[in-house]
Amino acid sequence: MIPALAIGIAFAIVLAVLWSRYLRLRRERYIRDFVLPKGLYERLRKRRPELEMKDCMLVARGLRKFFLAYLNSGRKFVAMPSQVADDLWHEFILYTKAYEAFCQQAFGQFLHHTPAVVLGPEKRDNEGLRRVWWYACKEENINPANALRLPLLFALDAKLGIADGFVYSPDCKSSRGGSGNGNVHCGTDFSDSSVDGGTDGFGDSSSDAGSTGGDGGGDGGGGCGGGGD
Repeated sequence: MIPALAIGIAFAIVLAVLWSRYLRLRRERYIRDFVLPKGLYERLRKRRPELEMKDCMLVARGLRKFFLAYLNSGRKFVAMPSQVADDLWHEFILYTKAYEAFCQQAFGQFLHHTPAVVLGPEKRDNEGLRRVWWYACKEENINPANALRLPLLFALDAKLGIADGFVYSPDCKSSRGGSGNGNVHCGTDFSDSSVDGGTDGFGDSSSDAGSTGGDGGGDGGGGCGGGGD
């Protein structure tokens, strides 16, 4: 009787693990293939008239990375590192029914908005930024602890010349030491405990974590953004 019970429990555990993995992969594919509601790029361009349509598509691609970071972290809190990606996410939220339906399919729960931030005194924001840096890097096959280039989401604002955007560099020493520009935020800071006394969120484990990697799915008319629980 006891061996049969043990086998039954083990079988149930295996099924639960397989189901969890299947569900995450299905949600990941949904995020990659999702198409934004019609007219959303036009609304973004009203906020940011300097953007061309191809720029909006790039923003959507970055936002897709953000959603994937949230999913692959096990739906832990993630903070938004890009002002222009935050703009597109905010516009998406205004399509209330479409946004709610997306969240349910992509995450199984609603994602509430959190404003774009940089590392600072708020430890929860810092944890969320470290977490999205980690998963955004992993998605693009970048070493989060020793990045030689920026993941798209962290490069968007500078790449598109966003006036109030957040400018990142993968290497603090080359950007700050060379130019003395204190407005540059650096990838190496995410693994540096001197910022707030810890590195919470940087590579933390999750039963739901992990990604198949790659940037499958096109961005023509599609894309999205995310926040935290």
